[in-house]
Amino acid sequence: MRRSVLSVHGTGVREASYTETFGAVRARLADIRPGLDVRGCFWGREQGASMTLDGASVPHYRQSRGGAPEDDEIAVWDVLYEDPWYELRLLGLQAAPEAGFGFGLPPSEEFLAEVTGYVPGPAVAEAFAARGLAGELAEALKAVVGAPELHDAAATADADGTEHRRAFARAVVAMTLALSFDRGGEVSGMVRDELLAVLGTELYAEGRSVGGFLAKALARPIGWRGRHRRGAWGDAALPAIGDILRYQARGQGVRDHIKRTIEDAPGDAVTVIAHSLGGVACVDLLVRERLERVDQLITVGSQAPYFYEIGALVSLEHPQSLPPGFPARWLNVYDDRDLLSYRASDVFPGRADDHRVDNRQPFPWAHTTYWSNPDVWSAVDAWLS
Repeated sequence: MRRSVLSVHGTGVREASYTETFGAVRARLADIRPGLDVRGCFWGREQGASMTLDGASVPHYRQSRGGAPEDDEIAVWDVLYEDPWYELRLLGLQAAPEAGFGFGLPPSEEFLAEVTGYVPGPAVAEAFAARGLAGELAEALKAVVGAPELHDAAATADADGTEHRRAFARAVVAMTLALSFDRGGEVSGMVRDELLAVLGTELYAEGRSVGGFLAKALARPIGWRGRHRRGAWGDAALPAIGDILRYQARGQGVRDHIKRTIEDAPGDAVTVIAHSLGGVACVDLLVRERLERVDQLITVGSQAPYFYEIGALVSLEHPQSLPPGFPARWLNVYDDRDLLSYRASDVFPGRADDHRVDNRQPFPWAHTTYWSNPDVWSAVDAWLS
């Protein structure tokens, strides 16, 4: 049986911390289970909390963006190197356009036919070959064309299709460079941008604008630095506390994102490893929907048992029990010093197994250092067995 693992991050995670954490999780899983297909689920950018009015609700809040716009762009590439399907997955979560009465293929089929049948022209082939990336380009194209994320994204393509073509091109370039990095290659950001540009000239129809989807995504503020203490406190607390509050009010987007990522994961069985609020969202999702391939759930530093006990778990209220379709094997990892982690075995008797670890850190660091604790990975290794 072929198994894949999906890593779901927790509250407060954004680009830089996501890539660092996912890289650590993937590296440790590669140590204990070589060849295991590990996928990431980055929901923080699109579904995480942000101040949509630039802090208008906070008294004396003064916005101070220290980073340049290109920093946001580089942060997105950081995510794409780890998860080339990220933008395609987001497009797959959009609503499909209304069907028209035009002639010919529907936009979704037209887009899919174009990209799956794409063969690099001389300019693209020469540009990648000149930098020793011909083999990586061919491998990346094959992977992206065969990815279920691409087919899901195609269903939401409109007649223009620029956003989808650009996401396809960026996925190809990101995977090409990721393969090169894995093999010891070095490619500068300037070269990356040149390769994307030459690929774009073949993939974007003449007269189309470029970058609509990404420009809209990057236009959303990532962070703020207030000069007054109340603003500064709000800036520091927003990602972590804001994500929890937003999830409790509007968590369906997070659950949809996780579900689509699970559906796109390869293999016959899927193990979900979820940290913190990601564990809450996964429990809610798996209570509400039966996802047949998910037979193992591992929550780490999760608040799901506590939310259930106090009546705050969205999907289940005491004394209701977990449904039969919930994964039969649930491992819950917690640390006594982590004030955001809770026991599950006494809350869901017979359905969850607890494993206590000691990260040897005070709170809040106890909540964010599970992935460097060997005891965590020993428990995961035994659970996967």
